[in-house]
Amino acid sequence: MTVTPRTILEIHALQNVPPSNINRDDTGSPKSAVYGGVKRARVSSQAWKRATRQAFDGLLDPAELGVRTKQVVELVARRITALDSALDGDTALKLAADTLRAAGLKVEVSKRKADQAKKKGEAEPAPETAYLLFLSTRQIDGLAALAVEGAGDITAFFKDKTNKDLAKKTADTRHSVDVALFGRMVADSTDLNVDAAAQVAHAISVHRAETETDYFTAVDDENEEDEPGAGMIGTVDFNSSTLYRYAAVDVDLLERNLGQGLKAEEPATTPVRHAAEAFTHSFISSLPSGKINTFGNHTLPDAVIVTLRTSRPISYVSAFEKAVVAGEEAGGHMEQACQRLAEYVPQIEKAYGDEETTHRWVTTHRWVLAVGPAAKPVSVLGTQSESVKELVAAVGQAIAERLEQRG
Repeated sequence: MTVTPRTILEIHALQNVPPSNINRDDTGSPKSAVYGGVKRARVSSQAWKRATRQAFDGLLDPAELGVRTKQVVELVARRITALDSALDGDTALKLAADTLRAAGLKVEVSKRKADQAKKKGEAEPAPETAYLLFLSTRQIDGLAALAVEGAGDITAFFKDKTNKDLAKKTADTRHSVDVALFGRMVADSTDLNVDAAAQVAHAISVHRAETETDYFTAVDDENEEDEPGAGMIGTVDFNSSTLYRYAAVDVDLLERNLGQGLKAEEPATTPVRHAAEAFTHSFISSLPSGKINTFGNHTLPDAVIVTLRTSRPISYVSAFEKAVVAGEEAGGHMEQACQRLAEYVPQIEKAYGDEETTHRWVTTHRWVLAVGPAAKPVSVLGTQSESVKELVAAVGQAIAERLEQRG
């Protein structure tokens, strides 16, 4: 049996984070995990996914992005009114709600909000979905256009199976970049689910990390001289870490989620290349913003390794199962972590890769960005890039060539 090779994009990064609390638990302390029998600093995958999504704003056109909200009815209603100014207010809301129901979505007025509005003597609030719904701008526009088409008698319009199927298709095609990457789950209409093309690991420190506590005071500027003491006192927990970060993208699934190019003159590979480049750049450069004003921990990775492979994803986290221990002679955590990767990566690739196909292909499809002397050991692992811009462009070009060759 012939197995079709896959196309997997992997991003590995080592990043120093000074005293900070970028992702806290329910007690306010930095999140942690035990790995290799040692407590590590941890940043959840959800925190870094959100930071990555937020970083898209400077890289992608708003039309390429989606919105995650319960207020989808109001969004579609506004588009309806923009298409036909005669369809506004409650009329637009009803058309939007009926169209979304035809697409298979559960839409209803929140009982809690309805009760609050009734107590205040206000009009009934707009219907909304019972859950956060991730829709692309193009899907919202398409649903609005369909609603305008059937505005004469929306009930009769969607009794026609062809129109109802079109509503569902409109909500499930031409996904935005963020929906294609991070997926979508619709509890009561599973056929509208979108499998995420991207997987993001919880970032963990390569070393033992202990939580520390900062005791702080704030002075009341209006205190008189005979009123010594602080206006308030408090504590905030923090830690410091050298994090190993990892993400993988199934490029083939990303291509299926995005569909073909939006413009007739552009290559079919353009959307997936554009999305992969945006994800690579955003994941590398993003940073969760928890307590950022308190600590100002604005860092970027010292070492980045980006790999394209033809088999399943492989994390290099096992290189740090034995916690790195820093010292004056051994150097800091970053230098030792880079040395660990420089030794571990060739071994794992050789042990599990086929010499004539997978291993050789991966060896020529790996790019490295190394900043500073501590990151120098990883330079031997792939083609060196001078900047993240150069690295991202090289990865995008390789993905486009790979998809074109595969046909």
